[in-house]
Amino acid sequence: MVRTLRRSLGLFDAVMVGLGAMLGAGIFAALGPAARAAGSGLLLGLALAAAVAYCNAMASARLAARYPASGGTYVYGRERLGPFWGYLAGWAFVVGKTASCAAMALTVGVYLWPGQAHSVAVAAVVALTAVNYGGVQKSAWVTRWIVAVVLAVLAAVVVSSLGSEAADLGRLGPGRDVSVGGVVQAAGLLFFAFAGYARIATLGEEVRDPGRTIPRAVPVALGIVLVVYACVAVSVLSVLGAGGVAGASAPLADAVRAAGADGLVPVVRVGAAVAALGSLLALVLGVSRTALAMARDGHLPRGLAAVHPRFGVPHRAELVVGAVVAVVAATADLREAIGFSSFGVLVYYAIANASAWTLTAGASRVRLLAAGGLAGCLVLAFSLPLGSVLAGAAVLAVGAALYAVRAGVDGRSGRTGQPERPGRGR
Repeated sequence: MVRTLRRSLGLFDAVMVGLGAMLGAGIFAALGPAARAAGSGLLLGLALAAAVAYCNAMASARLAARYPASGGTYVYGRERLGPFWGYLAGWAFVVGKTASCAAMALTVGVYLWPGQAHSVAVAAVVALTAVNYGGVQKSAWVTRWIVAVVLAVLAAVVVSSLGSEAADLGRLGPGRDVSVGGVVQAAGLLFFAFAGYARIATLGEEVRDPGRTIPRAVPVALGIVLVVYACVAVSVLSVLGAGGVAGASAPLADAVRAAGADGLVPVVRVGAAVAALGSLLALVLGVSRTALAMARDGHLPRGLAAVHPRFGVPHRAELVVGAVVAVVAATADLREAIGFSSFGVLVYYAIANASAWTLTAGASRVRLLAAGGLAGCLVLAFSLPLGSVLAGAAVLAVGAALYAVRAGVDGRSGRTGQPERPGRGR
């Protein structure tokens, strides 16, 4: 049986995977909650989220080039900081992103068929799991079309909004309602819309020439997304104002309606559903690869480490992840999932930055970015709504307890608990 994944993704495919993950439902769903937190300081929150994302992206890119294996920060934390920190990163990612998968699936249902949102969500999960099962190259091909559709829809929103008589650039400036705490909390919520670039790193075992491709793909994808998000936020704010964005459940659809382009409203709804499908596709890819890496090390059932001999994908991990996401999407209301997911992902990236701090090559610049990323992640994580922080902390505590139990069992049996892999170089 094949034990390693197939390297089939080039630079263009890697960038597309990152764009598909980031240009998802985050920009359609996160603007409202962020505006409620920051008020007219929404653009400041977006800039802060982008700055932290940039630091994280650079850390992830350097680490992925050094350790081009599936698993992302689970692998980096394990190699640079020790098994527990790698495990904690993987646990935070798998649990948090599984909830995000279900939230993205439900977003598809809410936009396409509100009365049957759960049924549509389950169908979306089943369909995209089948796409992923066919191989990562097929997933990358589907992602290209999703990215093209979403970019076209977002361009229509920007042009129709800024070109309308309702647009007023005077609404963009921060007012008296801005507070530091509100801006930081908004940045934490908006980080949810930037976090997808990690998918490029988690697919490190399937990228050709990862030492060159990943460090180039990550900043390119992040830069494109930042420009797109800034244009969308400016256009929507110019039409609705901060108060209008804060009160809108679908701010982009409300913006085109306020701009007098009612015909674009159904297009935006379809675009949001397609964007959510793109995020779901990339999320399932990332979660299954992290589950593969953790299964190889025995932190998850080892059967999940199986790689399909024909398609070269972790087929058991993909099927299990798809099944769990389908169950959650069928039974849960995940409208509050953004905060919970953001907390888990910010902890995940905090460990990535701490790992990057230990790299010696180019130490001064690497350590400066890593320090900024680590501090930014911790600040944003603990500025999120209290319920999200408490739920995230509880999940991390459960994961740590499970690790301690397994370590105790290994100790009594005489096993080291260390995975079998090539020697680690620091």
